[in-house]
Amino acid sequence: MDAVSAERVVGRAMADADLAEVLASRPLHVVAAGKAASAMASAFAAVPHLSIRQAIAIGTHRHEAMPSSVEWMASSHPFPDGRSETAGERALAVARAVPSGEVLVVLLSGGASALMASPLDGLSLADKIAATRVMMNAGADIHALNTVRRHLSKVKGGRLAAACVGTTVTLAISDVVGDDLNAIGSGPGVSDPTTWLDAATAIDRFGGPEHPDHVRALVRRGVSGGIPDTPKPGHPALGRARAAVIGSRLDAIAGAKAAAAARGYHAVVVADAIVGEARESGPAWLRQVEALTATVGRPVCVISGGETTVRVTGRGTGGRNLEFVLAIAERIAGLPGAVAAASIGTDGIDGTSGVAGGIVDSTTMARARQAGLEAPGYFLAANDSFAFFASLDDVIRLGRTDTNVGDLQVILIEQR
Repeated sequence: MDAVSAERVVGRAMADADLAEVLASRPLHVVAAGKAASAMASAFAAVPHLSIRQAIAIGTHRHEAMPSSVEWMASSHPFPDGRSETAGERALAVARAVPSGEVLVVLLSGGASALMASPLDGLSLADKIAATRVMMNAGADIHALNTVRRHLSKVKGGRLAAACVGTTVTLAISDVVGDDLNAIGSGPGVSDPTTWLDAATAIDRFGGPEHPDHVRALVRRGVSGGIPDTPKPGHPALGRARAAVIGSRLDAIAGAKAAAAARGYHAVVVADAIVGEARESGPAWLRQVEALTATVGRPVCVISGGETTVRVTGRGTGGRNLEFVLAIAERIAGLPGAVAAASIGTDGIDGTSGVAGGIVDSTTMARARQAGLEAPGYFLAANDSFAFFASLDDVIRLGRTDTNVGDLQVILIEQR
């Protein structure tokens, strides 16, 4: 977590001479939004020689070091509420107040899509929330979700930058596989390559007729040309914008690899991002781990990152990381040596569970049988993975971490 802390990634960003020159030479207006907003705003405010005229932070929790000069706006995640709408309008007001020749700095992290919301005219926040719920329950990935979110919003998809006549600089901590700046927080400070037709396709694929009538009607109007599309590359305001990812899963993986090596493990990194349905990705990941470590000395630590999804059909409590490790519990029990595997959300929150993730080891299934628990498949069918791990005290509790770079998986394999 230290490798992707707000303080560390902001410090690395300011080591870029070109960026530092832009930020140190002009008055700045700051909008921080996302799960790491308060920590990022605090770290940015601590950088010497910056002229910050105004700053707001929109997030889930306030960082203890955030100065009183930063306006704090507590908001809602994973679904927006009235606070999110107020925060979105406030962010637009800050952007519109930036004079020509000054800079709007957008400090962005995962979660900003829900935390900073401002629906298009003719659409209620309730309609937008309902559409997001329908898509999430249908198993939509973050790219499909953000395509729709961008098109239903006044602030996303480059519309925040378009409201600013000055320069926009976006510095982002990425929770998105591939570090696509259009997907992080739904890209308020960058041009949007997706179209109304892409949004319509996503609506049809994930939920279709279950979406509110107002949402479907508005998207149809957009497709027919009745509503302007999001700003595209070449838009005048976006020509004044620049953006960079300053922290990602690769930084977290590098930090974990260094920590494992320092503890005497042979550290191996899975190159590809871990994606897909959690209960399917877990077993596939474990097979890959077995192949990668077949000729590696013990003890060995394998590290990976990414972000899986869960299709919700049950009424239980859980999350993608908990389902990921629950799906491999039975196989882990049959592996030679002493084995422990964990998967966590780096923001400290996994789905609806309230914990970061879970851990399985060579003894998990034996302990589960002794506790009288049903087989993992029972809990997976009910989307109730938290109940399984909580019964064994094998959940991982990190609390709010002040960062968010997706999920991290680690497996340790030792000789008995």
